[in-house]
Amino acid sequence: QVQLAESGGGLVQAGGSLRLSCTASGRTVSNIATGWFRQAPGKEREFVAAIDWSGSVKNYADSVKGRFTISRDSAKNTVYVRMHSLQPEDTAVYYCGAGRVISDRWYNYNDWGQGTQVTVSP
Repeated sequence: QVQLAESGGGLVQAGGSLRLSCTASGRTVSNIATGWFRQAPGKEREFVAAIDWSGSVKNYADSVKGRFTISRDSAKNTVYVRMHSLQPEDTAVYYCGAGRVISDRWYNYNDWGQGTQVTVSP
C-alpha cells in the first residue's frame, strides 16, 4: 500500500496560481503512476492530470491543458501540479491517486490521499 498526502490548496482569486503537491510513502513508490483528480460539490470525480513513474509521459484533461503542468521529483517522492490562470470552475477538492499505470480513470488508481481544497473566487 502507498500512502499519499496532498498539500498546497487554498483560496485564490481568478487568474491566480497555485502549486499542489502529492508526497508518497510506503512500499515501492519509485515505480508508481500518479493521477490528479478533482471533485466539486454535487459532481463526480473528474480527471485533471497524470504522470507515469518515469515522468516522461503526461496526460491532461482538455479543460486544464495549457494552464496546468504536472511534474515529479523522484528524489522527494513527490508529484506536483502547477496551476495557472485559475477560474471559479476549478474550485474543487483535489485528490492524488497512485496506480500501476498512467490513466485518466479514477478506478485505475488503488491508493488515494485525503484531498486538498482549492477555491477560486471570481
